Parts: sequence; structure tokens; C-alpha cells
Amino acid sequence: MSRPPLPPFTEETAREKVRLAEDGWNSRDAAKVALAYTEGTLWRNRAEFPRGRAEAQAFLERKWAKELDYRLIKELWAFTENRIAVRYAYEYHDDSGNWFRAYGNENWEFVEDGLMHRRFASINEHPISQDERKFRWPLGRRPDDHPGLSDLGL
Repeated sequence: MSRPPLPPFTEETAREKVRLAEDGWNSRDAAKVALAYTEGTLWRNRAEFPRGRAEAQAFLERKWAKELDYRLIKELWAFTENRIAVRYAYEYHDDSGNWFRAYGNENWEFVEDGLMHRRFASINEHPISQDERKFRWPLGRRPDDHPGLSDLGL
């Protein structure tokens, strides 16, 4: 299975890869998102270390079961031939209605067919009020005309 755009990345293809990843995660479809990763993918996400596509999918299912109304924006930070660094922010609420905004950085490494083999994430979050929310589009893909992180001052 090939997952374009493929490395080596240009600035244009790296930006496209980042947006495709954002769109996938905003779908909150763990089975679909997991297909973007190699069978032997290696992750670090906070204190969890999923190994392999099945564990990554299970991680995402747990994540989106507790991070409700999840909305994410990713932004390209840097890239090389087969690596991309992104910064991102996402908003969600818990089952008690408490809202949060999380900020993070990810380092990605891809194999030649465009699947991500390594994903290392560093994340922190803080509570926000309903009025402080900035990601208010309908659930799913962020509209093309919605501001990105830099435009929002994040």
C-alpha cells in the first residue's frame, strides 16, 4: 500500500502530508487513521508507547472515547527527506463538560511508501473555559478558510 505524498519531501508535499494527517485525526476514525502507519510503527505519546498498527489503533480508540468533540490543527515546523516535524494544538472536553486545549510537537519518520514508521509526541494541556475555545468548526475536517495555529496566535 502506498500513502502519497511520498518521501523525499518538498515543502509543498510536507505541508500536504501534515494536512492529510490533520484531516485523518479530525475524522476520529481510529481504524482509518491507523492505516497511515506501518505494521511495525513505533510511537511515544505522553507516557504511552504503542508498538505496531493494532496498538496504535487501540490507543486512538481510547483517546477519542474520552477526548470528546476533539478538534485539531497541525502546522508544519520543519522537514527533511523522510522526516517531518509539526506543532499542533487540539481542543476537547471530558465527560463532565470540562474543556481543555492541548499543545504539542511531533516528530515523524516515513518509509518509502509514505507510511509513517515513527511518531514521537510531546504534549501538554490546560483547562480552558467554553469562551476560550478557538476551534469551533463542525466536527470533522477543519474548513479551508479556518485560521491555522500561527493565524490564531497559538
